[in-house]
Amino acid sequence: MRAGVIGVGHLGQHHARLYASLSGAQLVGVSDQSVERAAVVADRHGVRAFSTVDELLPQVDVVSVAVPTSGHYAVAKACLLAGKHVLVEKPLAVTPSEAQELVQLAKQKGCCLQVGHSERFNPIMALMRPHIGRPVFMECHRLSTFSERGTDVDVVLDLMIHDLDLVLSLHPGPVEEVRAAGVTVLSSSIDIATARIQFTNGCVANLTSSRVSMTKMRRFRLFQKDSYVSIDFQTRHGMIARRQVKAGEKPTVEAEQLQGGDEEPLKLQLASFLNAARTGTRPVVSGEDGAAAVEVAHQVLQAIAAFAARQEEGGNGIKG
Repeated sequence: MRAGVIGVGHLGQHHARLYASLSGAQLVGVSDQSVERAAVVADRHGVRAFSTVDELLPQVDVVSVAVPTSGHYAVAKACLLAGKHVLVEKPLAVTPSEAQELVQLAKQKGCCLQVGHSERFNPIMALMRPHIGRPVFMECHRLSTFSERGTDVDVVLDLMIHDLDLVLSLHPGPVEEVRAAGVTVLSSSIDIATARIQFTNGCVANLTSSRVSMTKMRRFRLFQKDSYVSIDFQTRHGMIARRQVKAGEKPTVEAEQLQGGDEEPLKLQLASFLNAARTGTRPVVSGEDGAAAVEVAHQVLQAIAAFAARQEEGGNGIKG
């Protein structure tokens, strides 16, 4: 399929590289707000640098949208209106209404809409998923050092959105209650956030995200009735601890270690997207999935705003 990439910065350049290498795709061209950057990436792969999105779209069947988050909605909408299959980097959009509009537009146009939640394609997640049943408690830590990239939105839409998607992919049911807190440190929006989400089935998820940490961390832990699952997305290492009960003996815990392979998650993601676009099947991370994550992200942001209001009232001596 003829492929194009809109936005070839930090992440988009890798979309271009992989489309150029995948057997199911032919990279046709790229587009970027920076003409110079587009030219460099295009020359690297021997393709055309298009000066505008409107010039690129008639030449492609599928397109990756890897512009800054604030531009996801407008660019993805233009691609869908042109009848193109679209992979949008996470999050799908900034607001739930924008995300839902893109989902409905994709349906109307009969286009594949996939969202770039790449952790779903991390090799260790593929190994661990069969061992995950019905968690009763989940804990996620996603910490990064500070970078200007991604600061056009808060840390919930920038980083926590990954873990929100992972949690929702395990089908915990509707959200019952959200409690959250967050602080601004180096950017103009929230840089550290923590949330406690309770679902109607009783499952609880605690999520912590920071983009001003001194170290990086990508960990996901799940507690189930008879087992504990730990996943490190950075090292691609997983551990399953299971309770063992033998007649006449006290219960014990036995651990199994698993190691994910070296496959590039983004490559697996793009191959999956191409297959869904070509066959008309539901993508692994659908537009509906992406919209669901954005919806819960905004519930977290609303809870943070409510927490901040309570803190301010307390600081002013006002009793709520």
